[in-house]
Amino acid sequence: MAALQADALVVGGGLAGIVTALELLRAGKRVAVIDRDTPERFGGLALWAFGGMALVGTPLQARMKISDTPERALADWRRFGELASEDAWPQAWARHYVERSRTEVYDWLLHEGVKFLPAVNWVERGRWGEGNSVPRYHVIWGTSRDMTQRLISALRLAGADGRLTLLHRHRVTALEYSNGRLDGVLAVDETCGADVRIHAPVVVLAMGGNNGSHAQVRANWPKDRPMPAAMLNGAHPFADGRLHHWAADHLGASLTHVGEMWNYAAGFPHPYPHFDGHGLSTIPCKSALWLDHSGRRIGPEPLVTGFDTHWLCQRVAQQEKPWTWHLLNWRIAAKEFAISGAEHNQRIRDKQFPAFLKETLLGNHRLVRQMQSESPYFLVADDFNELAAKMNALTASLDIDAAQLQATADAFDANFARGETLENDDQIRRIRHARQWGPDRLRTCKPAPLQQRGAGPFIAIHMQLITRKSLGGLQTDLQSRVLGAHGRALDGLYCVGEAAGFGGGGASGKRSLEGTFLPGCILTARAAARSIITGN
Repeated sequence: MAALQADALVVGGGLAGIVTALELLRAGKRVAVIDRDTPERFGGLALWAFGGMALVGTPLQARMKISDTPERALADWRRFGELASEDAWPQAWARHYVERSRTEVYDWLLHEGVKFLPAVNWVERGRWGEGNSVPRYHVIWGTSRDMTQRLISALRLAGADGRLTLLHRHRVTALEYSNGRLDGVLAVDETCGADVRIHAPVVVLAMGGNNGSHAQVRANWPKDRPMPAAMLNGAHPFADGRLHHWAADHLGASLTHVGEMWNYAAGFPHPYPHFDGHGLSTIPCKSALWLDHSGRRIGPEPLVTGFDTHWLCQRVAQQEKPWTWHLLNWRIAAKEFAISGAEHNQRIRDKQFPAFLKETLLGNHRLVRQMQSESPYFLVADDFNELAAKMNALTASLDIDAAQLQATADAFDANFARGETLENDDQIRRIRHARQWGPDRLRTCKPAPLQQRGAGPFIAIHMQLITRKSLGGLQTDLQSRVLGAHGRALDGLYCVGEAAGFGGGGASGKRSLEGTFLPGCILTARAAARSIITGN
């Protein structure tokens, strides 16, 4: 059996693992990183993510005259996440986040060469204003891919003297102890099946959550919430929860809030999937009508994105069939339709500012045409008869009646026949509210009839709930040390990022303020590295 030696061993090559390893290398430690994926996918989901970050008290906020403080952000966080008062460590990590996201994430990334777009977006406002009370969503210029690639380059540079060992396509099967102390891990090389032992007095678990496994998702789904019969996978398939349960079963580690998840309500299958069940998560168009399987508008409160994703997921999961439809026109799609992630945001990803500005102002017709060409779930038609036929063909049903689609559109459009002062539709009210904030106005259409002349053709998008983040995980203290029974830290064992529920085994509670995940990875990783370096 091959054997290796390191001062610290990091299990997982996503953002949290990379940041932990980078900080340790810069402090002079010998570090081994074990990652299940291939070398070109080193970086995990952060390599593919869009790169939105919830940050508090930044110069960008000040420049846009946004008055924000850690106290205000913590009040929003606790209220929206419904954090229980007895959840001491999630509460502590929530405070740690809002107090340190400016210095330990924003400032730190700027020092690493990462830049942000010069606008702050307002997401997760809450259905009744109980979410983000001010805009906090900062977008990385170059998407999360640019950030991840920069940090990987820094990692390789810091370990260029031979202190860094990268083991790709390896899976950890067990943690090992000698004389009652942590001594490293046992792993298997999945390219050949050979066992490998890595000796280290410190192990940092950074293997992601468990939402990449649909079996885990369904096993952990809260019994009091509706669960759809089918879901897409927007998580990493290697995030399967195995090490969480190994640590809990063999070491007595506390695994908490595993039923809390951050899923998305509007996904469709990836035209060129990277793995089985791979879905794309859309940023749903605020101006699209959200319909059930029969073409009726879901209500009585209409579904509108940007206010409460957790609630949207529950409403979608309640539907009779495990899919919904978005009904819109080309005018809406060109201005509002977007897909989360770096892959379909190439203007931002590749830093093509003139093209990005043009598509922001004139519409992203390129992406709409791309989806029309590549995805059978993105249907385009000149009238409702043709559209209904395509929708039924896709679902192999007769669920959609063209007359029902027409009636749905007519009922919505009737609001505009009476003039703006007599509109009485909550979706229109929410759209007008969103457009009051400049960055949202740029990508939200002015309310208008769906059947407005010249706005066609019509579009219907077949949507399903898509899994994404685990909000729970192994419980940790503010040094990212894994906690066992009675809150005792397990000597030498740390957990960071999504594996730790982004801190404390569930720092977000039931809801995220959105954009808390990448910063949560960085904050927990830097806390672990500090503790390992100082021995505290």
